[in-house]
Amino acid sequence: MHEDYILALDQGSTSSRALLFNHRGEILARGQVPLSVKLPRPGWVEHDPEEIWQSIAQAVDRVFQEKPDARDHVVAVGLANQRETVVVWDKATGRAVAPAISWQCRRTTEICQYLKSRGLNDGVHEKTGLTLDPYFSATKMSWLLNHDPELRRLDQNHRLAVGTVDSWLLYHLTGGQHLTDVSNASRTLLFNLHTLSWDADLLDVFGVPAHILPQVVDSAGTDVMTQGGWFSRSLPIAGIAGDQQASLFGHGCLRPGMIKSTYGTGAFVLMNTGPTPVANPGVLLSTVAWRMRGETHYALEGSLFASGSVVEWLRDNLELIHELYDSEVMAFSVADTAGVYFVPAFVGLGAPYWDSDARGTIVGLTRNARKAHLVRAALESSAFQTRDIIETMIKESGYPVSRLSVDGGLSYNRFFTQFQADVLGVPVKVPSVKELTALGAAALAAEAIGWDTSSWRSSANGDEVYWPQMTANERDHRYGEWRKAVKRALGWAENEISKDLRC
Repeated sequence: MHEDYILALDQGSTSSRALLFNHRGEILARGQVPLSVKLPRPGWVEHDPEEIWQSIAQAVDRVFQEKPDARDHVVAVGLANQRETVVVWDKATGRAVAPAISWQCRRTTEICQYLKSRGLNDGVHEKTGLTLDPYFSATKMSWLLNHDPELRRLDQNHRLAVGTVDSWLLYHLTGGQHLTDVSNASRTLLFNLHTLSWDADLLDVFGVPAHILPQVVDSAGTDVMTQGGWFSRSLPIAGIAGDQQASLFGHGCLRPGMIKSTYGTGAFVLMNTGPTPVANPGVLLSTVAWRMRGETHYALEGSLFASGSVVEWLRDNLELIHELYDSEVMAFSVADTAGVYFVPAFVGLGAPYWDSDARGTIVGLTRNARKAHLVRAALESSAFQTRDIIETMIKESGYPVSRLSVDGGLSYNRFFTQFQADVLGVPVKVPSVKELTALGAAALAAEAIGWDTSSWRSSANGDEVYWPQMTANERDHRYGEWRKAVKRALGWAENEISKDLRC
């Protein structure tokens, strides 16, 4: 008897990964290939679309080099991808016709500012749950169409295709189908959260023709099939989702009010809000989490602009630590921060402040402060910012939060994760599986083909739980001091020509 497997593809901003999962949600093989990032001008961030595809193919090859007998026993594929990044290609040749514009790229700031000046932001926000920002895909598509005559020629000949990274990969995997899933579509500024379809008015606002966009499919289902390539037979691409939505599913946040935070360079906090989107969220984003079996789940999303990057700054710029792990050791070496608070507003502050003029601030310094206090304050800043977002989520959604699930680099810093539990007053769970995005893509695929995934996220797998140890009075006092520190950082650069970083 042989074992069946699911192949999960996780295409990220700096690497592409492929992982092989069995019935128990265990990773049996993995392959990872780095992806180059191109910075042709200040504020511009690009990828080579052909390299994106080749890196995924190479990662899959490495999986089957590690476990060659598995190739004929893969029964489904799951796909997760970096969101908002835009690819354009020629449907006749299958070749990309421009660099992929990354989600990080700021070249369309002026387009967003112009549209805001016309008073369009509220209407866009109401329909899409998003805000006018270069972060999202629509202005990238508009910029490409207006700056490259070749794209206009291809469009006139009905040969042009545009989509997010999932669409580009699905085009290759399916032998030429132009598809995206609802979670990725909801990140474009062109998708109506309420009708779950491309919105004609939004297409008109951004100047994007409907016929160049992909067909929208469910996040979990068996209708999308591979054609040729890695397998001797056609297989369902049964799970498709943007990376943060896949991570939400991988954490098992399947019911309204369940919440996760992924700590990377920045951090993404997502709350499952159930079958209806939160009506007109004030300072957070509303997005599709996934759609499966005819039911759509939505999520609230907030992000930290600086999280893991703060620790890197301590290492690379201030040289206070030599390795990232040193931050944990130093933070534990002191009883507190000696009254120091660090607001890491290097590029402004996101939700709930939305102040692009905020700048990094260190307050409360006395002669008693040492470098260990500054390191500890830097780690605490990510926990305080996460509480900022979660308190806003509770207010806007009406759902209480009884636990936070976390992943990403900082989640394995024991000091940080304990302090996160302390400052929130709820337990924080660190799953034993570190590949939560790939796990989510695989779990979506597994659900679609009828596998039981209930044990995939079980605490019996060795999940670690941090319980709050701080008193409520101390928690509220520390958080109150943090809010005072933030006020000192707000508006600092208001007289500068600063970019709008509301993403």
